[in-house]
Amino acid sequence: MYIPKFNEETRLEVLDGLMRSHPLAALVTMGASGLFATHLPVVLHRESETRAVLRGHLARANQQWKKFDASVPALAIFSGPEHYITPGWYPEKQVSGKVVPTWNYAVVHAYGTLRVIEDAAWLLEHLNTLVDTHEASFVKPWSVADAPADYVAAIAKGIVGIELTIDRLEGKWKVSQNQDEATRMRVAEGLEELGSEMSLAMRSLVRGERG
Repeated sequence: MYIPKFNEETRLEVLDGLMRSHPLAALVTMGASGLFATHLPVVLHRESETRAVLRGHLARANQQWKKFDASVPALAIFSGPEHYITPGWYPEKQVSGKVVPTWNYAVVHAYGTLRVIEDAAWLLEHLNTLVDTHEASFVKPWSVADAPADYVAAIAKGIVGIELTIDRLEGKWKVSQNQDEATRMRVAEGLEELGSEMSLAMRSLVRGERG
C-alpha cells in the first residue's frame, strides 16, 4: 500500500483498535486462477507485541480455503471511518480557488501466513469468542449455548476455520494531515455540521483522536 510518511500509523494499540472496532475484513489470497477475496468477520488475538493472529471461518462451499497458494502471503484488509471531503470547506477556496476534493479514510492491511483448521473443538471455541465479542453490548446477549448442541454441531460442519499469523501490519490514516491547522479545523467543523455517524467519526480523526 502506498503510504506517504505523514499518513503512516505504526502504533500497535491504534492498529489493533481499528481491527477490533471494524472486524469485517476482506481476506485476499492468491491461487491458480488468480486473486480471490472474501469478506468475513475475524477476531484479533494478540499474544505479544510481535505475535498476533486473526481467526475466522469460511463456508465449506467457498473454494478459497481449498485453492489458495499457502506459499504466497495472504492479506486481510480492514476499513475504518471514511468520508468525502468537499473543497468548499477549505479557506483557500475564497482566496485562490486552487482547491480540489478528496476522500479521507483509515485502513489497516495485515499480511501473513494463512492456514486452514478443521478441528471441531477449535471451531466451537472460535464461534463462542466471535459471538461473545459482538453480543457483549446487548442487554440480553445471545450465546452459542442458547442454540441446541446438535444444531450448532450441524452448522459447524458447514464451515472451516482459518487463521492468519500476522507477519506485517500497515496502517494508513489519510485524515487531512497535509493541510494547515486552519484548514483541518474547518474540515472538522464541516464534518461535525453534517452530523452523521461516519462524518463524526472522521471529524475525530481529523482532530487527531486516534485511540
